Amino acid sequence: MIERAVVYYRVSTARQGASGLGLEAQRVAVETLCASRGWSIVAPPFQEVESGKRSDRPELLKALEQAKLTGARLVIAKLDRLSRDATFLLTLQDSGVRFVAADMPDANDLTVGIMALVARQERQAISRRTKEALAVAKARGVRLGNPNGAAAFRRAGKGTGAAIAAVSANATSRADQLRPVIQRLRAGGIASLGGLAAALNEEGILTPRGGRWHASSVRNLMARLEPQDAQEDAA
Repeated sequence: MIERAVVYYRVSTARQGASGLGLEAQRVAVETLCASRGWSIVAPPFQEVESGKRSDRPELLKALEQAKLTGARLVIAKLDRLSRDATFLLTLQDSGVRFVAADMPDANDLTVGIMALVARQERQAISRRTKEALAVAKARGVRLGNPNGAAAFRRAGKGTGAAIAAVSANATSRADQLRPVIQRLRAGGIASLGGLAAALNEEGILTPRGGRWHASSVRNLMARLEPQDAQEDAA
């Protein structure tokens, strides 16, 4: 009996969804896996285009429902890029649907469960640090809500001390977390700011503000890392 597969693709921006950027690579990975295992793909594939800030996954829910109705397994291209998406992982874990990822074909329910717990814990930790920083700033009389962050505080002459320190502390903490990632990428021959930004985006790593990387944001990250590296070398 030929096994059937329901396919789910996901891209993170509307621009990627419209251009097909990223979808072609996912399609090739999924179709190659299904062909190698003799699985018949149920058409059409389900495709999610979302910003990363959305917590709902309507197309994923449709794909899971289709898999349940047809007795098929859910096939996705890259589980590693979704490893920080707690909503996706928890939905997948609770569905009871068999699944396989082209980049991690041996992953199982236990693997996804562990990833989901780690993703949820990381999100809670980020939320807690942000609330603590804002509470400190508010206690000092800083007016909150400026979308331009510490730079705007400096331009307006407001929030000297607590607010800027809070934003700076969060950015420094994030830079420390990303240090080994940057070192690994540079050791692999990626040296340019644009190249590092592309590699970070490819791995699904978010900026301190939860967005995508650009050359300018990598430059800011490097500016935080280099003084710390110099201090360590001098110690």
